[in-house]
Amino acid sequence: MSALAETGDAPSLQRARGRVAASVTASGGPLRLGRLHQSGCLKLRFPRLADRSLEGVLINTAGGLTGGDRVEQAYAVGEGAALTVTTQAAERIYRASADEARVLSRLEVAEAATLAFLPQETILFDGGRLRRRLEVDLAASSRLLLCESVILGRTLMGETVRDGLIHDSWRVRRDGRLVFAEELRLGGAIDRLAAGPATLAGHRAFATLLVQDPAAEALLGEARALLPAAGGASLVAGLLVLRLAAPTGFELRRRLVPLIAALAKRPLPRVWSL
Repeated sequence: MSALAETGDAPSLQRARGRVAASVTASGGPLRLGRLHQSGCLKLRFPRLADRSLEGVLINTAGGLTGGDRVEQAYAVGEGAALTVTTQAAERIYRASADEARVLSRLEVAEAATLAFLPQETILFDGGRLRRRLEVDLAASSRLLLCESVILGRTLMGETVRDGLIHDSWRVRRDGRLVFAEELRLGGAIDRLAAGPATLAGHRAFATLLVQDPAAEALLGEARALLPAAGGASLVAGLLVLRLAAPTGFELRRRLVPLIAALAKRPLPRVWSL
């Protein structure tokens, strides 16, 4: 008989840990990577692009997240520099036997700098539990395009998320002053919650986009023209805030691609191709 069987203690399961931190600078000439740190299950790769812009592709070698996993990412874009960050694939949040997966993201965008933070979708599986915190520090003259999207189970696989948790906490500061704060929490019987008219009205996928741009007010009309019926856009403290929902993950991406391209004023990263 094993020692575990004798004591009745549950085995200690291995958990994923990962961290990336990158800074980009434009001082002294062309764009260049100032600092790069990566550890554990997270890796950041920079493909060579024809226009020589910097695009970081985040890779989670753990293949997904579950209860007890902890990952952290931090990106700092220096004055006059520009960076796009995306992910190699959709992030999967698997059933948790205990605890929650936790993700911390920190974004810092200096004067006249530009950051496009465009991770691919997060797929929540039945029983998955995810808690994320996003902290953004912007300079008044900086540009930001941010998109976070969630899919509640894979429709084509016949999946339904009956129970789970997704909790997003966002804090956005401009020149040190809090200008946007949001708490999103879907927990417990997610399938029943998502069916309500005041939540997702039965849709299985949703996204929030946040834009800081000198032309934010002018972009509002263009964005509204591209949004589906299950979507909306407004200006909050100079930030353009957009939300949209769709019945499936594919439909959500089909609607997001032209919207993000219009807001970014450039093509999306190749990994976003339909």
